[in-house]
Amino acid sequence: MNISSKADGGTQIVTVHEDRIDASVAIRFKDRMREQTDAGEGRVVLDLSQVDFVDSSGLGAIVAAMKQLGTDRPLDLTGLTENVGKVFQLTRMNTIFNIFDTLETALECQE
Repeated sequence: MNISSKADGGTQIVTVHEDRIDASVAIRFKDRMREQTDAGEGRVVLDLSQVDFVDSSGLGAIVAAMKQLGTDRPLDLTGLTENVGKVFQLTRMNTIFNIFDTLETALECQE
C-alpha cells in the first residue's frame, strides 16, 4: 500500500498512491494510515484523487482510520473520483466526512 504524508501548516496531508482500496488491501491501508498519522497532531486530509475504486472493505478501512484519529483530529477527504464519490453518496458516508473537490479547497478551509 503506497501512501505518502506531508505537513501543510497545521494540516497533515495523506495521499494514497493506489487505484483501489478494496478487501485485498484494506488491512494494509489501515496499518499505513496509523503509521503515517500516529505521531501527528491536528487535522488530516486524505487525498484520494488517484483512487478509482473503493469497496465496502475499503470504506470500512477509511472509517476505521477516522476513528483511530479520535475526536480531536478530524479526517477530511479530497479528490474523490466519480466512482469513489458514488460509493460515499450511496452509503451516506458523505454526511459523515467533510469532502472537498480539490486539495487546494480543503487547505483553504482550515478548521
